[in-house]
Amino acid sequence: MGLRCNRFFEQQKPVEGSSEYQFEYKGADWYFASQDNLDKFKADPEKYAPQYGGYCAWAMASSKTAPGNAPFWTIHNDKLYLNYDQKVQDKWLADIDGFIEKADASWAQLEKE
Repeated sequence: MGLRCNRFFEQQKPVEGSSEYQFEYKGADWYFASQDNLDKFKADPEKYAPQYGGYCAWAMASSKTAPGNAPFWTIHNDKLYLNYDQKVQDKWLADIDGFIEKADASWAQLEKE
């Protein structure tokens, strides 16, 4: 996966990780910049992992999947959301709460399937 999720929260940006600090979570390899970051993630991965399995949150609100990309991220109510690109993120930012409500419902349905 390559995301350093807790760095979004601490440094307000994605930070390059290292294979030295690697952890497998939900079938993906996650890389961290330090042992401290790895330990924080291991202690509470749901706090740091992006919502909707890392898919684009705006797409999920439309019951679709598209890859989320690290440069296009938002932390809202202490949760990390990724978007596909800047155009999509601009749409997302216009109604985050409304899109989250729809995306949560779509994600719940997708997880059932």
